[in-house]
Amino acid sequence: MAEVYDKQNNDGDSNDNNDMIDIKDTADSARNTEIKSNNKRESSTEHLTQVAWQRSEDGSYSSSSYINRDLSLLQFHLRVLAQAASPRHPLLERLFFLIIFSSNIDEFFEIRVAGIMQKLNMGDVSTSAHGMRPSEVLNEISTITHAAIAEQYRILNEDVLPALALEDIRYLKRDELNAEQSAWMKRYFTEQVSPVLTPISIDPAHPFPRLVNKSLNFIATLEGKDAFGRDINLAIVPAPRSLPRVIRLPDELTGGKEHHVMLSAIIHEHIGELFPGMNVTGCHQFRLTRNADLDLADDVEDIAKALEGELENRRFGDKVRLEVTADCPTPISDYLLNEFELHDNQLYRVNGPVNLTRLLFDFNIPALRYQPFTHVIPKEFRREMDKLDKATSMFAAMRKNDVLVHHPFHAFSPIINLLWQAASDPKVLAIKQTLYRSGTNSEIVKALAAAARNGKEVTAVIELRARFDEASNIAVANYLQEAGAVVVYGIVGYKTHAKLMLIVRREDDRIRRYVHLGTGNYHAANAKVYTDYGLFSADPDISEDVHNIFQELTGMGKPANLKKLLHAPFTLHDKLMSFIDDEIAHAKAGKRAHIIIKVNALTERRLIDKLYDASQAGVEIELILRSMCCLRPQVTGLSENITVRSVIGRFLEHTRIYYFYNDGDERLYCGSADWMDRNLFHRVEVAFPIVDKKLFKHIYQDGLLNYLKDNTQAWTLDGNGVWQQLQPAAGETPHIAQEHLLKTINNVQDPI
Repeated sequence: MAEVYDKQNNDGDSNDNNDMIDIKDTADSARNTEIKSNNKRESSTEHLTQVAWQRSEDGSYSSSSYINRDLSLLQFHLRVLAQAASPRHPLLERLFFLIIFSSNIDEFFEIRVAGIMQKLNMGDVSTSAHGMRPSEVLNEISTITHAAIAEQYRILNEDVLPALALEDIRYLKRDELNAEQSAWMKRYFTEQVSPVLTPISIDPAHPFPRLVNKSLNFIATLEGKDAFGRDINLAIVPAPRSLPRVIRLPDELTGGKEHHVMLSAIIHEHIGELFPGMNVTGCHQFRLTRNADLDLADDVEDIAKALEGELENRRFGDKVRLEVTADCPTPISDYLLNEFELHDNQLYRVNGPVNLTRLLFDFNIPALRYQPFTHVIPKEFRREMDKLDKATSMFAAMRKNDVLVHHPFHAFSPIINLLWQAASDPKVLAIKQTLYRSGTNSEIVKALAAAARNGKEVTAVIELRARFDEASNIAVANYLQEAGAVVVYGIVGYKTHAKLMLIVRREDDRIRRYVHLGTGNYHAANAKVYTDYGLFSADPDISEDVHNIFQELTGMGKPANLKKLLHAPFTLHDKLMSFIDDEIAHAKAGKRAHIIIKVNALTERRLIDKLYDASQAGVEIELILRSMCCLRPQVTGLSENITVRSVIGRFLEHTRIYYFYNDGDERLYCGSADWMDRNLFHRVEVAFPIVDKKLFKHIYQDGLLNYLKDNTQAWTLDGNGVWQQLQPAAGETPHIAQEHLLKTINNVQDPI
């Protein structure tokens, strides 16, 4: 989750284990010796939940069989918040978890709560599998979120800020400044702040201003007459977004210490100067959250132009939440609620700054951060880079074997290097790539532009509708088009979420294709904080499949008949259902049946129902889910053989892995798709098989068993929808999945 602050060279080595042990032997022994105690504890019948679920004659399950999606997502945010309270994390990382929680909650209100409110406006009836009405969901969200935000500020004020002060990192309040610091703050206000402030009086000629989503604002109460003799008692002062929210005091005033003052404190202290001749009787900061989801019709003629128009609307969507400081008088908060047409349960009083997402935290104090590490280059690429023909070394490595990278433990640079090699290689004819989240400063984008300028046929499939990255993606599209690349925006109505790169090269009078497929975005910064897998391959069948998918995205015709890849919205869901059916058949035949799934979310009802069927048939099912889970595990008669866990830690878990035992002929896929309705039916997604035994072993052990062993940063879900953090049992060695990978891949002995 938290950022990796590694500025070292990315050419480090790893402690590679070159043993070619049969995967079945390692899988069985690992299960028997490494995770037996955890599974026994989680699956014990004494932990089963009694839920009044039913099954109808048509095979469908009753609403009590499912957990509400939005409440499940909110529970994920609470697990993130819990990291801020944990002394296991370094102090500045705990502060960052508070900031992440604020950002997560902002988006939760902007998208999820706003969507539920829209449903409520259309009628308070349930349209989801869980059976809850919109009003019930909103009430539950309000109760949970009010308590969570109170806890967030308690952690900030009682735990984090006092601990930071002991390290001479302080956010000073107005009454904590000495005379020299106060004088400096007054000069700063006069020279830097006041010139860009625009106080707006509230009177018949000046109605309440239309405030931008999530902007910092102040409401001031006034006495006296203004320059025109008017009795005006209210004014709004928006804080321009161009101003920093946290200002560092000069070293000469602090002895070089990290002492800061909030912009809100500066404005509050000197707000009287904005109203000369009048008396400011009160000043209170507030923040309004609006609906930020984009409403884009499927029949638009130009997606880019339509999005540009919608991006402006995002700033002024429907109101969903009001934040004020804890000391804001009730008459003022009531006035604001009335002005914004919000109810009392949409008001959030906070004991501190109303926007923690812009709180400064990136201090260069290594002792208070995670230990940095060197991102490893896979040895297959290092070997080839040591040879003479460095310009095409990666192609030589990929011809020999598939190469796997596991970010952030492995470096992102091989992806960039492959593109730069392709851009300058005279044998390369064409490059095709999907881009979901990127930026014009990205090395990926620069390499694609260079390839186009060098005469390669470059095609970029850019998904403009990647939420909150729409403007950046439009800029990328314009940049690549100016370089001569062909830019397409995928398929209207279906987001292109697949992570694909295809390079076409002429070798000895024949055409050879090289591909990269991933579970994460082509974004170098994300690759330092998200766990993701990437596969480099020259496999002819996989390469041809990727070629056919690009043909679908840029042309027209029927769905491609793929040889190895699973492809949403066409084959992925059906194949997953059939794989589960195979496990059910094996279980009914008295054979071992086992499923392990690691994805970000599980919400798709038919897959949930099929997993219920599998559990009742005796299939062992282990789910590793980062955030949402609408399935109820460990329910008597319904899901006794299903366990669900979530691992929250230093990195954001993002790998998607699907494993099926298949009577010993094991299947293992990695992909871009979560098990959600949108991914499986409304997006272009790809899942790719791992057939190389060595790579299979790495993913199975590092990406699955390792996480099933975690007994410290893992949380388990019960049938009532309650998450509990695991603790090592008496005498049990603590195991943290992410730390284990840092030790074995990056040789970090004490990462946290």
